Amino acid sequence: MEKSGKSEAALLRCAKAALLLHSFNSSNSQHQEKWGREIHDLKIQLVKERIMKKKIMLCASAELFLQLLLCLSIWTFVFFYFL
Repeated sequence: MEKSGKSEAALLRCAKAALLLHSFNSSNSQHQEKWGREIHDLKIQLVKERIMKKKIMLCASAELFLQLLLCLSIWTFVFFYFL
């Protein structure tokens, strides 16, 4: 459910960027600066979200590794202690 919300948010940003690009191509120079800044801000926001997603994936992988290591340690302790 959370994933679909993120996808929907990304879809809205892409649609907004497409609308801004279309407006950028058909407006005068004063508006082009404004749209250019807004497009630049959207690109920066997208890059930040990608970096955050990579960090989350890295943390999730590290957490999984530590959980597996803990399970293996407990299993090894039980195996050698009781058998």
